[in-house]
Amino acid sequence: MSEPKTFLVAEDEAMIAMLIEDFLDMLGHGIAAMVSSVSDGLAIIAKGGFDAAILDVNLGREKCWPLADALRDAGVPYIFATGGGDEIPAIHAGAPTLSKPYTMVSLESVIAAL
Repeated sequence: MSEPKTFLVAEDEAMIAMLIEDFLDMLGHGIAAMVSSVSDGLAIIAKGGFDAAILDVNLGREKCWPLADALRDAGVPYIFATGGGDEIPAIHAGAPTLSKPYTMVSLESVIAAL
């Protein structure tokens, strides 16, 4: 198991957010903040206080790219969560990707890749 981390989770679907929260808890990690929009995520990133982030690529009608940009600029590692078909911008191509549907094993694997 990797060292315990606290996460910012950006996810707009409540059931998926709860699943991620449960998986992180079972893996010994915590959630510093849960957001469902780019604007809320940017506010949390500006405050800091977390080790890494899990970003749903599609937050409602928005893409998470501004969050990834802010995290990159802050030196905070991040994971993209996607249902597939999303083209990750070249500047973020090195970030680990978590494919839906999530499993605890797949989440643990991408966290280890951070």
